Amino acid sequence: MREIAFVNGTVILPDRLLERGVVRCVGDRITYVGQSAKLPQRVEVVDAKGGYISPGFIDLHVHGGAGADFMDGTPQAVHQACCAHLRHGTTTIFPTSTTGTPEELHAFLHACAQVQQADVPGLPTIPGVHLYGPYFAPDKVGCHSQAGRRSPTPQEFKTYFATGLIRIATCAAELPGADAFYKAAQRAGCLITCGHSNASWSEMARAFKLGMRHVDHFWCAMSSVPALRQRLGTPMQGSMAEFVLMHPEMSTEVIADGQHLAPELLEFAFRMLGPGRLCLVTDCNRALDMPPGEYRFGPADTGSLFENTGAVGCTADGSLASSVQGMDHMVREMSRSTTATLPEVVRMASLTPAERTGIDEDTGSLTVGKRADLLVLSPRLRVRQVYSRGVAADFKTLACASGDVYNC
Repeated sequence: MREIAFVNGTVILPDRLLERGVVRCVGDRITYVGQSAKLPQRVEVVDAKGGYISPGFIDLHVHGGAGADFMDGTPQAVHQACCAHLRHGTTTIFPTSTTGTPEELHAFLHACAQVQQADVPGLPTIPGVHLYGPYFAPDKVGCHSQAGRRSPTPQEFKTYFATGLIRIATCAAELPGADAFYKAAQRAGCLITCGHSNASWSEMARAFKLGMRHVDHFWCAMSSVPALRQRLGTPMQGSMAEFVLMHPEMSTEVIADGQHLAPELLEFAFRMLGPGRLCLVTDCNRALDMPPGEYRFGPADTGSLFENTGAVGCTADGSLASSVQGMDHMVREMSRSTTATLPEVVRMASLTPAERTGIDEDTGSLTVGKRADLLVLSPRLRVRQVYSRGVAADFKTLACASGDVYNC
């Protein structure tokens, strides 16, 4: 069986840096992590050249890349977007839906299942998908298509959960039918989240009792005390932000692209929540690694239009429309803009999302027995090499994968 040794680098562990570290892998598993190891003669050596040896990144909230959106509903689009994020260090990905019709959502689920089942060597692992749209509050739809938004009904969402593919499930807590949705998501073993919501403290408390433990992209498309005063009058009520900060069981995520949140907000989130409750996500759209211009967010035919400025996505009225950056950018920005140590920053992009989704026994850190998802990063945290399940990413070969792979 193929054996690889990563040497001459600083290993990033969840709680510390291990200088002059060595990581050995046999097949798709990590077999040794330490500072010295006698290497067999036939071992394949990967020289980190004084950079970092990092666990692969895990993205809980991502919509597309390289011109493709997961909601395009074809295995080729899913493959293309996964390959794009692999270049930026993401080795485990949860394809994320937008608002859309039931037919579009089923196409999304079917396409993701095809890529998951094909198990293409070197491609990011898909443990499941994030059912994100369509159950958003009418006034918090953001850049998503308003036409595809609705409240949940068991007749609809039961068909999605029946696929067994959903691992993360989002619904605005104040919507009629939210309680039934949360109960179904809990039975399915999902990380249950509240997002694109104007929920009050009491609505969050009810959702919490039903298993909700996460809030999507902190400060973005979520309730605030002033917004709730407009909705519910006085006395002013606590919002999603206060509920998350008050309850240690809750986690959330930030888009650290330098465009969505200023450095002081990233620092505030880190200090208040810590690396065990805060995840880095990209919330990236199809414009990743694409030139500036106009694109569609969501399905290619019906998604809403946005402008890729080269730095971020923007709607016609100037509102933010998702990120156009990969996870490596988020890691660099969080490291540059906050007091978080490098192990803490990388934890937020790897082990913490793994823990929240229940896959941390298999991935999320450089630990013996876990999957061989590794990155070689430069001293400036640029991605030099990517290994997914012990296989070096060959982007030319991955890009050439045809529809035949997915039995189209």
